[in-house]
Amino acid sequence: MMDAEVKPMTTVVEEKTVKRHFLRELKQELRKVSWTTKAELIQSTKMVVGATFFLGLGIYLVDLMIKGFLNLVGLLAHLLGG
Repeated sequence: MMDAEVKPMTTVVEEKTVKRHFLRELKQELRKVSWTTKAELIQSTKMVVGATFFLGLGIYLVDLMIKGFLNLVGLLAHLLGG
């Protein structure tokens, strides 16, 4: 049975140093981020919900028009074709 490879102590220390350096840089970058305020988030959410509602309503109305047109064509075909 083979044992797992054992890393030298210096490699383990280097990995921990790299991880700490990465986390330090990550914190610095997150401080630079321009986070939205609660009011901006609420306003944006309202806009998305409203736009989704009106887009859905528009698609529904177009669907009704297409359905009505196809029903009319079907009725005419039935009357003319017998």
